[in-house]
Formats: sequence, C-alpha cells, structure tokens
Amino acid sequence: MTTRLLVDALGRSVPVLPSPQRIVSLVPSLTEWLFALGLGHRVVGVTDYCVQPSVGEAGAALKTKRRLRGTKNPDRAAIVALQPDIILANKEENRERDVQALAAAGLAVYVSDPRTVSDAIALLAELAGIFGVQAAAQPYIRAMQTAQQEVAARPLPRPRVLVPIWRDPWMAIGDDTYANDLLQFCGGLNVAAELAGRYPRFELELIERLRPDLILLPSEPYRFSPADLPALLSVWAGPCRFVDGELLTWYGPRLAQALRTFASLLQSFGAPPSSAGNEAAGG
Repeated sequence: MTTRLLVDALGRSVPVLPSPQRIVSLVPSLTEWLFALGLGHRVVGVTDYCVQPSVGEAGAALKTKRRLRGTKNPDRAAIVALQPDIILANKEENRERDVQALAAAGLAVYVSDPRTVSDAIALLAELAGIFGVQAAAQPYIRAMQTAQQEVAARPLPRPRVLVPIWRDPWMAIGDDTYANDLLQFCGGLNVAAELAGRYPRFELELIERLRPDLILLPSEPYRFSPADLPALLSVWAGPCRFVDGELLTWYGPRLAQALRTFASLLQSFGAPPSSAGNEAAGG
C-alpha cells in the first residue's frame, strides 16, 4: 500500500499508511483525543498514564488496551510486537532514544511538540486528517476556536500567577510551554516565565521576589493537596487554588473547557487580593 510522508516536530519525514488502523499512543492527552474521535477500536497500545477517557463505554474500552509502561520508559519490545501502523509520541513526554529505536525497528513514529494553544488545536486537526475522521473532529475544533475567540475578547485582568508542578525539588511551569501559553492567553502573567528553563526549579524563598497574586496547585504531574500548603504558607500568605492538572497541561477534547475554566478563574483574581486568607478549590 502506498504511504505518504508526514513531517513531524523533529523535522523527520515519517512514512505513514493512509488512515492507519493500528495505533500506539505514548501521549496521554492524544489517547483521550483518539477515543473522543471514535478511534478507540484502532488503538492497540497505550501508556500506564493514559487514563482518559475514564467513564462510559470508551472508558471501559481503554481499560482493555495493552499497557506499555510509562512515557519515559516504554516497553519497546512490546510495541514492536504489536506491529502498529503509527506510534504517536511527543518531544517533551517521550525520550529521543526511544523514538529513534522504534523508528530503527521500521515503525512509523510521529512526534508532536505543541507549545501554544494554537499549536495544539492545529495538531488535533492534523491528527484527525491523518486518521480520516475530520467530520468527527469538526465539532471539537470549532468549539476550541470559538472558546479562543471568546477568551480573546474578554478584558484580561493579568493577575501574577505561579504554578508549581513538583516539590522536592520545587519546580514550576515556565516559558515556552503549552501550559504557559494557556495561562497567558487566559489572562494570567506567569511569574516563573522569567526564570531559566521550561520547567525551572526554585526555592520557596524565591516566591517573595516573584510576587504572585495567586498560586495554582495542579493535580498532576505532582498531585498537590492541603498537606502541601504549610510549606508554601511558611514563605507566602496569598491565595492558593487547587486546579485540574489535566485541564491545564493536556491538549485534547477538553481544550475548549480548559480555556473557559482558566479564563474565568484568572478573571476572578484580576486585582491583588485584599486579604491574606488561603483559598482552595477543586479543579
């Protein structure tokens, strides 16, 4: 069967069959996208972190898929044995040596690397085209674009935001990342964007100099909980909010919801809080 060449985020020309039927997804957010488009029956393998969809028939179907370990340590032998027509990988989430090894085994590995909301929407539309399900994707893509337009038309309050994603060591969302662009687009000023690196490490004492108006504590990759608040309160007394880490960092069928959720949240913190009380709310 004739293949077509797709240029991926690494600049590689990847030969892919028309409408690939056997898919391995090493990217949790893209696994959710595939199932949303009705492609779950084509998915033959996923990572241990591919947990969405989690309910309904699609959730039940996902549980039957072959688990291939984590995004950083995929079971390459198991992937090769599955004989996929295409493997979906991501420059940030997956290791280059795994991509190279799978490609050397003769498999088509398509690597993505969205750094902005617009990048993500374009990627999702591109994947729908690769798998021949543009009609199924159209309502989602239209909803994302509509949400983009709605958020862009709002008066943006620009509260200063810090978003830790790990502790021991403490790390935050930095510049040149999808989550940073989402925050900025929704009206926040990410104070960690001025630090070096895409996911910079920081000491708690630095928070005072960064001067956030609000700290967002996501549910992943590290699951923050009230047990983490005392460490933050030892150096800073402003408001904190617990948020859905998937909405913040995953680009998939819930992207429109993410835009509206974070735009509304950040708009409610348009001015520095008048009190030093701590708030926590689920994402």
